[in-house]
Amino acid sequence: MTQYVGLDVSLKDTAIAIRQGGKRIWRGKCCSDPATIARTIRKHAPDPEKVVFETGPLATWFFHSLSAEGLPAICIEARHAQKILGETLNKTDANDAEGLARLAETGFYKAVRVKSFGAMRIRTLVAARAQLLGITTQLSNQIRGIMKTFGLIVPKSKGRVFLSRVQDLLQGQSQLAQIILPLVEVWQAVRARVSELSRQLLAAARHGRNTRLLMTIPGIGAITAVSFVAAVEDPRNFRNSRSLGAWLGLTPRRYQSGAVDLDGHISRRGDHRLRGLLYEAATALLARTRADTTSDLKVWGLQLRERLGFKRAAIAVARKLSVIMHTMLKTGQPFIPTREGFA
Repeated sequence: MTQYVGLDVSLKDTAIAIRQGGKRIWRGKCCSDPATIARTIRKHAPDPEKVVFETGPLATWFFHSLSAEGLPAICIEARHAQKILGETLNKTDANDAEGLARLAETGFYKAVRVKSFGAMRIRTLVAARAQLLGITTQLSNQIRGIMKTFGLIVPKSKGRVFLSRVQDLLQGQSQLAQIILPLVEVWQAVRARVSELSRQLLAAARHGRNTRLLMTIPGIGAITAVSFVAAVEDPRNFRNSRSLGAWLGLTPRRYQSGAVDLDGHISRRGDHRLRGLLYEAATALLARTRADTTSDLKVWGLQLRERLGFKRAAIAVARKLSVIMHTMLKTGQPFIPTREGFA
């Protein structure tokens, strides 16, 4: 008989529950180390059919490490699992592990695709750069706010121009300069780190065939292309290109009950950072006026803007962009702006 294993993972300990033939045969705890967990599972379940755990900060490490140990690891959607686990009377790690083992036994779960370590490194690089950019914005706003209190208004500017204007305004303000200049130094240091991460992203985009392919689309830059490739990894991970829009949360939510049938706002599920990048790319495509950006996609988006408004049109173009980019990854063809390009 095969065994089904549920793991409730935390930073320190992992609760383990093993079921066989509709009954629990063992449960316990061990440290949250995949090698130790694999040995524990092998000791009590020599022939596990499924080893199920939820998505979380350790999910990528656990999935790849347990798979390398030869265990049939399955990572399931935490939101879906919690609706089932929340029905238990007592919320404990042991009961959660037991509930996950039951889900593995019944097959009533939603498995998720776990990204490779290479894709996660790219996503971490993009996230780190975005975090540092946010810090530079906060620091510059803090500097402006402090100086405004003393009647020193920094004109709208950024980069070196912002730095020179702050330094000019601080001339003859020695006491205030002792407060502001440390913030300016930190601002400069963070900007330097942002530049380093940006160079790494550009290098990754230049060396990737798929990223160069996606950058043939007007409005798609290095960061969006790299992020898209890291998120999708293999185009075969999706049954068709249209499903990618729903995966990114760019399709409307629907509520139907009896005579009620409503379409709401977009679901906003999935990768929020990539969804934001695609929206930015769509707005750039719709707002550009250069002749080299003319395409059937842009014409369609502008027609939608006339009927639905700019924001809704940009969301629709962002969803269409995801479909086009996925198709390009499957076929290996560059972006074709107009139908005449097929001839």
